Amino acid sequence: MKRINTALLLLLSLGVLFSCSKASLDYTQNGNWVSRAIFKGVPMAYGASFVVDNIAYVGTGYNPTTPNTRLASMFKYTPSPINTSAPTGYDSAYGGWSQVADFAGGGRSNAVGFSIGALGYLGSGTPDGFTPLSDFYSYNPTANQWTKIDNMGTGGQVFPRVDAVSFSFDTTGYVLTGTDYNYYFGDVWKYSPATGHWSQETDMPGSKRSQAATWMYKGNGYLLTGFTPGSQWTAGGNACYDFWKFNPATHIWTRLRDIYNTNASQTYDDGYTNIVRYHAAAFTILGTASGDKGYITTGANGVPYNYTWEYDFATDLWTQKTPYEGSARQGAVGFTVLNRGFVTTGISGSTANDDTREFFPNQIYNQYD
Repeated sequence: MKRINTALLLLLSLGVLFSCSKASLDYTQNGNWVSRAIFKGVPMAYGASFVVDNIAYVGTGYNPTTPNTRLASMFKYTPSPINTSAPTGYDSAYGGWSQVADFAGGGRSNAVGFSIGALGYLGSGTPDGFTPLSDFYSYNPTANQWTKIDNMGTGGQVFPRVDAVSFSFDTTGYVLTGTDYNYYFGDVWKYSPATGHWSQETDMPGSKRSQAATWMYKGNGYLLTGFTPGSQWTAGGNACYDFWKFNPATHIWTRLRDIYNTNASQTYDDGYTNIVRYHAAAFTILGTASGDKGYITTGANGVPYNYTWEYDFATDLWTQKTPYEGSARQGAVGFTVLNRGFVTTGISGSTANDDTREFFPNQIYNQYD
């Protein structure tokens, strides 16, 4: 009868266990993208979104099969419970996409959305790829109705643009940056539902840009990435590497660590090779195994990206995560609902997409999800 060396068996078992631990994984297995219900509209890119009462609203946008036509259709997404038994790629009966009232401002792409309280807001963008717009509308989900509000501007002047971004706070919304195809902007506009008017705030002090990404975290707004035609804060072409935090209570902007390898005296940023980009998708997930995090994924920097990066709000440092599991793309929409991060739509070359995926940062990559 053959004797078994139990001590050796234990060591082998521990070796297998620890060799597969999350800490030792390559970044390509550090996080898991899971398919969710297909976007209900036509495949598109450069859409706009906002979140009200734990439901995401996504719409407008551009479909390359009709290059001279922009979309006005809008859809809402209700996530299924995480523990749903629905097959992979589908949401359960408790979640999924459904159509709501078309955007009242007409078809457009490259618009921007935000929410304040129980209402969503959407505006700016372009109806044809050449003409920037300044009009805005509010959306009431209960009534499924759009209402025209003031155009973005003040004193009878309007400031049209495409590819702006936004912040949402308790009683105000902010729209900032963007381009009118002639100039790039660093201006900041605040909308107050109490007054029904816009007012101009102190400019963002970084490089003027379009196609940026934003997060909201603990009452502050964060602005990063984006495209600028020329600045001291660019890397890898015209992608911006300066990173900023905005405090709406004090109106103060604070520069955070660059998202490119610009620090010659330290090594923390040596691996920051592909964070910079434009037309990225962004979302936040709080209370992960290692704290509160912000995420950017997809986008482009000369070519479409699927690289995913995680930002630690506590340390101001970045970690590379599993790339977006769908095709590399730009102009996708990212949003957070119920503290869960989602990405949908976007364009890969000349092909628009309609897939939707959810990111689980603490799981190991599973190609079959």
